[in-house]
Amino acid sequence: MSIFDFLRGEFIDVIHWTDDTRDTIVWRFERQGHAIKYGAKLTVREGQAAVFVHEGQLADVFGPGLYELQTNNMPILTTLQHWDHGFQSPFKSEIYFVNTRLFTDLKWGTKNPILCRDKEFGLVRLRAYGTYTMRVTDPGRFLTEIVGTDGEFTTEEIEFQIRNVIITHFSQLIAASGIPVLDMAANTLDLGKLVADRISPLIADYGITLPAFYIENVSLPTEVESALDKRTAMGAVGDLSRYTEFSAAEAMTKAAANPDGGGGMAAGMGAGMGMAMGARMAEGMGRSGPWGAAPAADAAPPPPPGAATRVWHVAEGGATKGPYSEDELAVMVSGGAVTGETWLWTPGSADWRRASEIPEVARFLSATPPPPPAD
Repeated sequence: MSIFDFLRGEFIDVIHWTDDTRDTIVWRFERQGHAIKYGAKLTVREGQAAVFVHEGQLADVFGPGLYELQTNNMPILTTLQHWDHGFQSPFKSEIYFVNTRLFTDLKWGTKNPILCRDKEFGLVRLRAYGTYTMRVTDPGRFLTEIVGTDGEFTTEEIEFQIRNVIITHFSQLIAASGIPVLDMAANTLDLGKLVADRISPLIADYGITLPAFYIENVSLPTEVESALDKRTAMGAVGDLSRYTEFSAAEAMTKAAANPDGGGGMAAGMGAGMGMAMGARMAEGMGRSGPWGAAPAADAAPPPPPGAATRVWHVAEGGATKGPYSEDELAVMVSGGAVTGETWLWTPGSADWRRASEIPEVARFLSATPPPPPAD
């Protein structure tokens, strides 16, 4: 065997790359201690491109297919190598495989909050995050602009740069959009399209595109979200007094279901809430008047403003009538509408009292003539 045959057998004649990762974009075919034989087979699979770099210059880019490395299909490399016709010596060049498939579920997010002016809340701080997809569309440009001589380039190494571009333009767009904070969630698709259109020319300079860009969430500070939750809860409650009664009843139910949990304190709280609810129910029934009971003192209407003389209110059938002046009250006594058992109240009085217990009114009762004698 000649020395030339021995050398030919040692040279690599099959060049290919199978990717068993999900994040490798560029992988360099290692040639240390080897030379690429003239006529070697180059296999480029779907979703890949092979870039030849010869003496620091980009020589050729091969798409998917099977190639035999000869002068007839490598015109640029042939010119750089200065091969003569029919010369079949080995050559040394760097071969980079570029993954051109779609890289999905790449993350972006605002590291610091974005200060925006909202019509309803004034100045607010917003945070946002989402995902995007990326694809290398120009392997040669991507290699020269981003990768350089890196033998293995992953998505992690380019994500930081893309994220900075996204955040810069997203901050400008969302601050100038004029979309109310409460309507952000309904406009994430439009915002995402605006961001994608804005950054596409910048990303294209790297030889890549972002086929999809998503805004998953735009959030407010915790304090603002808590205030919004309270506002929403108040709107759902409606009648606050009824909600208070319901909450008290619910607390009593829980206390009854766990008598040992709170001991005497829980029992005292339950009793107190029960008395308070009973008082409110009695007050409500007194106002409605179906039971004929005298209403409480605080349920009586206030005296008319500017009254110069004492006036009186009369409780009759669970309802309050009046106010009546003393003259009107004397007429009512004489007509039998007011008797000694009638409940009366006047401004400044602590509670309702019987007419017979009030000296000012009792004199009208004593002045009333007895019934006429029978014929």
